[in-house]
Amino acid sequence: MTGSPTTSPWQFLASHLFLKLPYPNKEFTGQTIIVTGSNIGMGLEAARHFTRLNASKVILAVRSCSKGLAAKQSIEASTKRLNVVEVWGLDLTSYDSVKAFAARVNGLERLDVVIENAAVFKFEREVQEGNEVSMTVNVISTFLLALLVVPKLRETGVKFNTLPVLTFTGSFTHADARFPERKAEKIFEELNRDDATLKQRYEVSKLIQLFCTRELANRLDKSGKSGRIVISTLNPGFVATAIMREAKWPFTWSLAIMKLLLARTPEEGGRTLVNAAYGGEETHGQYLDDCKLGTVSTFVTSEEGVETQERLWAELSEILEKTQPGIMGNI
Repeated sequence: MTGSPTTSPWQFLASHLFLKLPYPNKEFTGQTIIVTGSNIGMGLEAARHFTRLNASKVILAVRSCSKGLAAKQSIEASTKRLNVVEVWGLDLTSYDSVKAFAARVNGLERLDVVIENAAVFKFEREVQEGNEVSMTVNVISTFLLALLVVPKLRETGVKFNTLPVLTFTGSFTHADARFPERKAEKIFEELNRDDATLKQRYEVSKLIQLFCTRELANRLDKSGKSGRIVISTLNPGFVATAIMREAKWPFTWSLAIMKLLLARTPEEGGRTLVNAAYGGEETHGQYLDDCKLGTVSTFVTSEEGVETQERLWAELSEILEKTQPGIMGNI
């Protein structure tokens, strides 16, 4: 385990059994918002909230456009707001898809909020774009998209005198990741070995995502370019979603019981996404937990954690530059 848990077991139980997350009421009037992974689950429910809260454009960034269209119809039926929700194709297993999506984003009049919510939880090895798919989707493509939309977020902030938000759906499980691969000379290469275990790969991917989000916030602060962006990681908690749909028995049995007893509903999970989208300077570079400032694992802020963060960013930067030459200049 890389550091102590962010909450004790008792705090976790109290949070999921007794805490009522704030229901979003502050409006997003005039804003354009992108939510990835928004055809189902908490991404869909967050998009529903944004539409209800008077956003001008809510873009569902989804792998399956047919499922996205069904989600759009559901949102329109419940909110009675038409001509707000749009469905855009985005396949995070394909770098070309990410780049095409970002190019389309650059044609928008404005971009106020990007919620990078899409992720995968794999139980068997799969390779996409030369890397194990958890790393491709949860880390590399996630930050490829982030850096490609940074210029539009900056431009929006300057043009409309606003503080755009780029937030990432993280996980409290980052504190559970053992992450021995951090000791390797090349961390991403070690994670990509054919004989590498997938056990805790989701947790590791969320830990790496957290490190890279923190480093991105640091780099943007030092860039000196006009147009400030709020960067954050949000922890939605344990939510009853379909992310572990590829799990096998007997884990599916215990998972079903845990969902029944402890899990937040997708709507409740969606509230955490909307809360992060409200942004504010106080959330910049922060880890949000239960819709407030939270605490990362002790490893993240340790001396070794800081060194690991710098190494991961250097390796990720190299991968992203090979994928899209010049992209690091967007920072």
